[in-house]
Amino acid sequence: MKAAAPHPRVALFESGERAPALPVCDHYAGVPARMTKSLQMQADLGPVFDLTLDCEDGAPVGGEAEHVTMAAEMVMSAQNLHGRVGARVHPVDHPAFENDVDTLVRTAGPRLAYLMVPKVAGLAQAGQAIAAIDDAARRHGVARAIPVHALIETHGGLREVFDIAALPRIESLSFGLMDFVSAHRGAIPQVGMSALGQFEHPLVLRAKLEISAACHASAKTPSHCVVTEFRKASLLQEAATKACRQLGYLRMWSIHPDQIRPIVEAFAPTAAETDLATEILVAARAAHWAPISHRDTLHDRASYRYFWHVLERAHRTGQPLPAEVREAFFDDLAT
Repeated sequence: MKAAAPHPRVALFESGERAPALPVCDHYAGVPARMTKSLQMQADLGPVFDLTLDCEDGAPVGGEAEHVTMAAEMVMSAQNLHGRVGARVHPVDHPAFENDVDTLVRTAGPRLAYLMVPKVAGLAQAGQAIAAIDDAARRHGVARAIPVHALIETHGGLREVFDIAALPRIESLSFGLMDFVSAHRGAIPQVGMSALGQFEHPLVLRAKLEISAACHASAKTPSHCVVTEFRKASLLQEAATKACRQLGYLRMWSIHPDQIRPIVEAFAPTAAETDLATEILVAARAAHWAPISHRDTLHDRASYRYFWHVLERAHRTGQPLPAEVREAFFDDLAT
């Protein structure tokens, strides 16, 4: 009897080649009531979005220690059903950084989905942040390596973005639009921070492309910046579609609960794309990943990898898949 075909994660990718399959939406909440509401939304919708508890901008001045303690307890609470809750700490050079990291790792290290480090000024500072997180894990007996995300919003961070993305402990890089524009001392007009203007100014567009390219070069996840006009759903939808379809981003920030569903929908493949990926991968699996012809087009492992990414994204965004496809490809995520 012929052995079953190996799973596409085994058949199509070399060891260490694949990027982490993160949810396509990263939702930020800093006010306690919004944190609680977001946890409930995640419990209801499932892990189609990550929740980042904001211990930087969300923390009141002078109340940083109390805020981070509350966030750590939320990560460990029964409300965190899916294990997809992370936290943003203060920048490395902020007085609250060390306590943020120590409190979160000590209290919630086993369950933290990631730690986001903002305003990374370059490779050295990224390494400093990673070393502090890993040191806290050793001191508190946390055996796992806590994933590290970094926010590229400074000239130095952008200049060394390929080196930062290549760090083994980095899982994702995000673009910080507002601080990046502000760092240009008025040379970029205010429209460069708007939902659609951010896709038109050359300096902003260059930064987005550099971050996306750097992440893909090291199999990391590029995460797109916020749209602040949170009441204008059409602008958000257009921006999310541009980020995903034109700039190669695999993830995007949300700053209001109403933004979560539109982002997930924009980053999901279309039904036609999902159907095509399903047909090709099912046929390829039956052929034990040898080349096939589908609709008069030849396919091999190069195109199989592309269609596997499409199917994975459909699964991550909660798209309906045939039962046999879920059973073959997604029932055992450790395969």
